[in-house]
Amino acid sequence: MTVSSNPSYIGRFAPTPSGHLHFGSLVAALASYLDARSVGGRWLLRMEDLDPPREMPGAQGAILDALQRYGFEWDGELVRQSERHDAYAQVVDRLFSLGLAYACTCSRKQLEGYHGIYPGLCRNAGHSMENAAIRVRVPELMYSFEDRVQGLFGQHLGRDVGDFVIRRRDGLYAYQLAVVLDDAWQGVTDIVRGADLLDSTPRQLYLQELLGLPQPRYLHVPLIVQPDGHKLGKSYRSPPLTADQATPLLLRALRTLGQATDDSLTLATPREVLDWGIARWNAGLIPRTLTLAEAQLR
Repeated sequence: MTVSSNPSYIGRFAPTPSGHLHFGSLVAALASYLDARSVGGRWLLRMEDLDPPREMPGAQGAILDALQRYGFEWDGELVRQSERHDAYAQVVDRLFSLGLAYACTCSRKQLEGYHGIYPGLCRNAGHSMENAAIRVRVPELMYSFEDRVQGLFGQHLGRDVGDFVIRRRDGLYAYQLAVVLDDAWQGVTDIVRGADLLDSTPRQLYLQELLGLPQPRYLHVPLIVQPDGHKLGKSYRSPPLTADQATPLLLRALRTLGQATDDSLTLATPREVLDWGIARWNAGLIPRTLTLAEAQLR
């Protein structure tokens, strides 16, 4: 893979292997890739395979194959979160031993009426870590950041989220913890991803603060949705990326991100389309909206 020249910018693409890449994935990958390469930065690839029951057999290989067929090149070795469990466990144990996290034995049924905001039922119960979820204690504070596309976004952790899970009851580690630790470990300076993760960011800011980790810059691109409002994904039968459509889909993704294209690119190779995009990338042109309807992008 390529070795870039400017280590002051480190970006990454981090797909979940619960299905094949689809057009929404392509838009996010393209935005993160062009944002990094346009300033000579590094672009890393991480497989977020934290949840084996949700992983689709063969999805990891299909994702790597699709990225390569679409012309993407990443720096360094592929990182898999499934190989990082020891690092996550050390942090969970440390937070628990310091009283910054605690064990929770609440069932889903017990929490049904709280609309996803944890009410602190186990906060002072003193449960052991065995057969329990581990939640981190959150402060009654607002956490805000300036997103490069979406603008100022804030969330009051106590009121809007409550103490959140960092290790599940089944022993699997939560996305919020793993993504914060991995981004810091890999030295990621800039996170470009879909707007469905915008409201996760304040929780990640809090974990970064709690653990003494640097805060990256964030850019959340609009989420591509189907006419019924569902985001593109495996659950809604979004078609996987096919090799024979690489150039037209890359051009469509560029237009989705507000970038200019040219009729001469119709016969270009995927690599030529990416090089065009790198030379002309302007993140300021990305639509400042949380969602874009797929039907309008064809």
